[in-house]
Amino acid sequence: MTTLCVAGGTGQVGREVVRQALDAGHTVSALSRHVPPPGSEKHYDGASYFAGDVTTGDGLAAALAGADVVIDCLEGRFGKPQKEFADGGERLLGVAHQAGVRRAVALSIINCDKSAHSYYVSKAAKERVYARAELETVVIRATQFHSLVEMIFSAGAKIRLIPVFKGVRFQTISPREAAAALLEAALEPPSPEQHRVRTVGGPEVLAMKDMAASWKAITGARGKVLEVPLPGAMGA
Repeated sequence: MTTLCVAGGTGQVGREVVRQALDAGHTVSALSRHVPPPGSEKHYDGASYFAGDVTTGDGLAAALAGADVVIDCLEGRFGKPQKEFADGGERLLGVAHQAGVRRAVALSIINCDKSAHSYYVSKAAKERVYARAELETVVIRATQFHSLVEMIFSAGAKIRLIPVFKGVRFQTISPREAAAALLEAALEPPSPEQHRVRTVGGPEVLAMKDMAASWKAITGARGKVLEVPLPGAMGA
């Protein structure tokens, strides 16, 4: 069995990695800003939880001690966490290398290197950090999560106008599927290729308009489906 450290182990993907790894019999430590209380939805019995912060380095050494592989599920959606997202990844990799961790696996997002949106830019910058790391790395680029599309639909339904972006198709994926891909990469045999990138997606490619119709039918939500241009630089 393998000893794994899951950075961001209380997030939607990270806690699913923790669950799957424990179910498979691996030893798991989980790193997050705050240790979740036992009995909460973010806490799994059998995992060791550590409080730490990749922006400062606090707590990283303790969480990574004895780990064979670190799986980086950290997010930086807004503000300081986003601005320091790549630097935090570099700090995590540096401590992991010093601790003797043999591989790092990171969750990223598809086409992050093709967008000027700050969230995507931070993801692409972190990928570059992984590409020059001293230890073996694998970056898993996932398609959008189901919850992203659901969030857009739910917000629109509040005013009875459900927006769908013209010409946009999604191949959405679940956190469970993304976690399985991360865990598979963590456990594969050593590779002669030092740094690798692979993409994972959901089982179907669907037009956003069709997804909205299905969502309305399933949830019973009411509202007019309205086609709009994709906003910002991504719609240019």
